[in-house]
Amino acid sequence: MTEKVGFVTMGEMGEEREVPTFGVGMLGYAFMGKAHTNAYKTLDYIDTPPPARTRLEILGGRSRDKVEAAARRYGYARAVTNWHDLVASPDIQIFDNSAPNNLHAEPCIAAAEAGKHIICEKPLARDAEEAWRMVEAVQKAGVVNMTAFNYRFVPAVRLMHDIIAAGRLGRIYHFRARYLQEWIISPEFEMVWRLDAAEAGSGVLGDLGTHIIDLARYLVGEPESVQGLARTFIPERRTPEGSTAQVTVDDAFAALISFQNGAMGTLEASRFAQGRKNHQVVEINGEKGSLVFNLERLNELEVYLPEEEEPRDAQGFRQVLVTESYHPYYAAWWPQGHIIGWEHTFVHEIRHFLQAIVDGTTVTPHGADFMDGYRAGVVADAILESNRTGRRVDVTYR
Repeated sequence: MTEKVGFVTMGEMGEEREVPTFGVGMLGYAFMGKAHTNAYKTLDYIDTPPPARTRLEILGGRSRDKVEAAARRYGYARAVTNWHDLVASPDIQIFDNSAPNNLHAEPCIAAAEAGKHIICEKPLARDAEEAWRMVEAVQKAGVVNMTAFNYRFVPAVRLMHDIIAAGRLGRIYHFRARYLQEWIISPEFEMVWRLDAAEAGSGVLGDLGTHIIDLARYLVGEPESVQGLARTFIPERRTPEGSTAQVTVDDAFAALISFQNGAMGTLEASRFAQGRKNHQVVEINGEKGSLVFNLERLNELEVYLPEEEEPRDAQGFRQVLVTESYHPYYAAWWPQGHIIGWEHTFVHEIRHFLQAIVDGTTVTPHGADFMDGYRAGVVADAILESNRTGRRVDVTYR
């Protein structure tokens, strides 16, 4: 449901166009809540014109003092501590779920039943079965739905996809991805919800691993089987109250992955990689060339396409600065060479989501919908099953 507003937006060529407005209700006000809110507010003035405008209506969270303070800071009209009030509100057309993983399924299912369009942070759910119930709910309701895999919306990653889709790499042989951080490596780091399977579902596998699983599917194709290894390095943590709690999730994992198209790959993620802050590197090797992306050099793409390069005696990887106006997602930003940052991936993501709502289309193939979130969950579950059994596990979707 959209609300037509009584103002006119001027397009790039000076044409007049009426722009719909959607009321946004967001559950969760911390890291991802801030990132998503920044995207709504930035898109409203950076795009010319945006596909739709948004009103920040309701912010939901568990702590009244904290959520009310966040609502004032971010610019939401009001705050609530009961998510049922948020999803039931007639002021809300978009439900943005940025809450911890255990609060993904039930609120999203209720929002779908209430006819809200939904964007939900990754991992979509604590496991694939929970994610499947969410898929069923949005399909039954017919609402636009998105799993927030924001790295699909890095211009360099989209350029990788377009180069591969055009056949410029030829047959794909290898996919390698690693995602490394260090933030929980200290034994003194206290217990948080991300270390509790009841709330998080899994550890680094859901937190970082699903990102590179999704990129594997987006860039190369569907997995056929996986063989995985996972470890928990610090089994107990102090709680903020001073007691001790068991860590019930993985701290690191590595996996071999076989794709249906014959490619092979490796996946690795850890939150125990000393010196790594947000180190995500993806490399793809094909019969005609290779591509490498490093998240910490977000505006660059390493390209090796020897058949397309001259002179022949000066071949090697080229460092492409992905900031031209004709590069993916760049038209609304700055002149060439003026780089963008991590936060802008969410602006691209939210714009894509709003455009799908306005057009009445799916967010796929370049965005991830709930089915993509479910499939990433199936692969993650298969890696954990392989770790438990010591055997290779086939990837099977419903």
